[in-house]
Amino acid sequence: MSILVVNSGSSSVKFQLVDPASGESVASGLVERIGESDGRVELDHRGESVERIQHIDDHGAGLALAFEMLADAGVELESVTAVGHRVVHGGTVFYRPTIIDDAVVQQISDLSNLAPLHNPPNVLGIEVARKQLPNVPHVAVFDTAFFHSLPDAAATYAIDATVAAEHDIRRYGFHGTSHRYVSEQVAQFLCRDLADIDQIVLHLGNGASASAVAGGKAVDTSMGLTPLEGLVMGTRSGDIDPGVIMHLRRSAGMSVDDIDDLLNRRSGLIGLSGVNDFRQLQQRIDDGDASARLAYDVYIHRLRKYIGAYMIGLGRLDAITFTAGVGENAAAVRADALANLEGFGIEIDAERNALRSKQARVISTDSSTVTVLVVPTDEELAIARAADDLVREGS
Repeated sequence: MSILVVNSGSSSVKFQLVDPASGESVASGLVERIGESDGRVELDHRGESVERIQHIDDHGAGLALAFEMLADAGVELESVTAVGHRVVHGGTVFYRPTIIDDAVVQQISDLSNLAPLHNPPNVLGIEVARKQLPNVPHVAVFDTAFFHSLPDAAATYAIDATVAAEHDIRRYGFHGTSHRYVSEQVAQFLCRDLADIDQIVLHLGNGASASAVAGGKAVDTSMGLTPLEGLVMGTRSGDIDPGVIMHLRRSAGMSVDDIDDLLNRRSGLIGLSGVNDFRQLQQRIDDGDASARLAYDVYIHRLRKYIGAYMIGLGRLDAITFTAGVGENAAAVRADALANLEGFGIEIDAERNALRSKQARVISTDSSTVTVLVVPTDEELAIARAADDLVREGS
């Protein structure tokens, strides 16, 4: 028995068949360059990879081709008991996994004003998958759900309260599925009760976010109304003086869409250095590129500010965990983010930190009073288990 997990973007769809009990990935794949002449579908199944390159009209054609390839590989879709969909923004409406019907699809679509880059393609993926697999339950799992219970002081922006209420303006937080999964994995790894651990989780990928988690509950997070707030990211600016937006509008004559594009797609590492891949960034630093060095320094500076803020906010700190592509693989980022913090009980073991592994591991010294870990995230497994639990509850 397996759960199909679908993550639909504007021009791509990631999918994975997961056994929620064992955590095994039965098959996974990617449909990309939808609408382009060189569309591509890649499927990985039991150690073998196959691909097709052809024009893919739309998301429906892409998923149909993916299902055809799954059948050719001997994967029986009849084994699918539910489909779990990643949905970025649940607003104040959705804060737990939800069985999808037509009304839920409409509500998710209505929330697109809060996530115009993400919710529309999420909805499209849901609609396509429901047509492809109409006889199994479909479940929406929301990125914002883990942060629904943020304390009011952490969730509230200091603007006119009436305006904020009228337009649903508050800090929602994102990457919640990953932050929840990783914080729970930390407790399991350390053989401790989740309720007894105060921790910081650093989800560092092309998109990046930090969270403070006290006893299994999120008490703060770096992303806000949108995924733009917070840490410096691959193409996003993260925190910025709102006055910059007005300045660009008045002095540069930039439209709202121009500024949106600047801050979401042409800022962060790529805006400062021209690249957003940490491997390329490191190579440029090694070659003496001053802009690459500055980009890295700005990235680390912002990251350290959030770590410090969350240490104070929690009051007591048991663990700091790095996850996602950069967090799991960039040893230099981990070392620099926590450098010279021995006075706060944080000591990195250089040898442990340098070790490359896909397994959860401790990278702090034995004498460090704060345990520092690297824990691979698995959002697909988390979504699959959330969908499976909900379907079993209703059966």
